[in-house]
Amino acid sequence: MNKLLLLLLTLFVASCNRTIEDSEITSTENLDLNWVVDGFDFPVGKPDAEGYYDAQHFGANHHLGEDWNGKRGGNTDFGDPVYAIAKGKVSFAQDIKGGWGNVIRIVHTFPSGRQVESLYAHCDEIFVKEGDTIEKGIKIGTIGTANGQYPAHLHFEIRDVIGMPIGRGYSLNKNGYLNPSKFIYRNRNLIWEK
Repeated sequence: MNKLLLLLLTLFVASCNRTIEDSEITSTENLDLNWVVDGFDFPVGKPDAEGYYDAQHFGANHHLGEDWNGKRGGNTDFGDPVYAIAKGKVSFAQDIKGGWGNVIRIVHTFPSGRQVESLYAHCDEIFVKEGDTIEKGIKIGTIGTANGQYPAHLHFEIRDVIGMPIGRGYSLNKNGYLNPSKFIYRNRNLIWEK
């Protein structure tokens, strides 16, 4: 009897401590509903990364994001479109030189008010500016080489701490960073009441 009670209590506590990826959204108080996310797609080959692969996974060699490359190989993906993964507001869109090159950061708000930030780096071109509010799937830039630093690819991160410093792209400490593909798969379609 005690084991059954303990199991039920454990399941109840686990359901109360769901992560942002697993949460059902019901509160919309004080939010601009026009810019609340309704789901997430991939930043290349929209919506499912068709024609692309993750060449360096989140966590591999302490990588804090994913590196997306075209399946055609080499620099054949140079200039390919980069898309916004969800509705949001552009918080940063600049060339910061060095190993990052052109970087775009977008803040996405869930109906609960919680936020995540997507980061797109090494872009060749940027088609948005800071302060823009954008829809999911719009072209925000193109795949680049960080001004010739690397072969063409998109470095892509999702962060659950908004406005963190740009960082180095690699670290033993993954606090504030989410596995991008797992996050997107868990949040493809969000259902909530307006």
